[in-house]
Amino acid sequence: MQKLLFALFGLAAFIVAGPASAQDRYPSKPIKIYVPYAPGGATDYAARLVSEKAKIALGTNIVIENKPGAGGIISIEEMAHAKPDGYTLMIGNVTTNCITPVLFSKKMTVNYDKDVVAVARLLVTPNVLLTTAKDFGPKTFKEFIDYAKQHPGKVRFASSGIGSFPHFDTELLAKRAGLDMIHIPYKGGAGEMVKGIVSGEVQFTLLSTPITLPQVKAGNVHVIANVARRLPQFPDIPTLAEFGYPGVGTDNWSAVFAPAGTPPEVIKVLYKAFTEAANDPAVVDAAGKTGTFVFTADSVEETQKWLRGEMAKWRGIVEEVKVELN
Repeated sequence: MQKLLFALFGLAAFIVAGPASAQDRYPSKPIKIYVPYAPGGATDYAARLVSEKAKIALGTNIVIENKPGAGGIISIEEMAHAKPDGYTLMIGNVTTNCITPVLFSKKMTVNYDKDVVAVARLLVTPNVLLTTAKDFGPKTFKEFIDYAKQHPGKVRFASSGIGSFPHFDTELLAKRAGLDMIHIPYKGGAGEMVKGIVSGEVQFTLLSTPITLPQVKAGNVHVIANVARRLPQFPDIPTLAEFGYPGVGTDNWSAVFAPAGTPPEVIKVLYKAFTEAANDPAVVDAAGKTGTFVFTADSVEETQKWLRGEMAKWRGIVEEVKVELN
């Protein structure tokens, strides 16, 4: 009788503990990731490329949801207001998760520094400067600078939105070179910027290599400068520093973010999965063909320290280049 009671007690304990254990396992359902741009840009590319491998490591599906607009505020707020359980994340970039929180903190319904945490760095996508091949003569950097100086207020340049890093980079170049150009922001991000420069609606822009390469092959654009480094795709084209503009131009990183309050053990699971996914040979190879390279950190702590440094840097740039926000 006593043995029977012990057996029944053990069975009852297993039944009670079993569902709780399964329920506590992370992840036990699909993960949603907000991307703050329309499909087709560098951040969307990085999110989809890395998530395909991360979902295997995590053992669950990852759903990418594009939520463009407001410089990333829409995606940031949706993510930050979500339950901090690891099932709602965001993959953002230097604009949305560094510049926007500095420029537009008063427009946000969350306190970015307190409500958002960095989880893992992913990739860096280099950028190049382009001119349109549609009814526009300049095909080199020198030709463009000369033309812009001779036609003040006539050249239109594209960005992914007011206060985005392409906006800041172009305004900084204009300031250093003494140019007067018209800013055309595209809230849909790089996909809309491509349409603008291919159609000739804008004559000049800064775009990432993955979306530039097809347009170069199609003869729609001219690459006139590499931004931060000479790329194997355009080895004979000098950088902005080589042209005499050091410190101008930004390479576009991507990283994973989560709501503050997400359990540390969940953050570590996500960090491990996304870091391993970004370093997967298939991802490295696919990214490398577009000029994109891995940018992972050695720990969650290093990732978060890096973000603090990036935001401090951009506070300085925002102070120097006072862009018109209206």
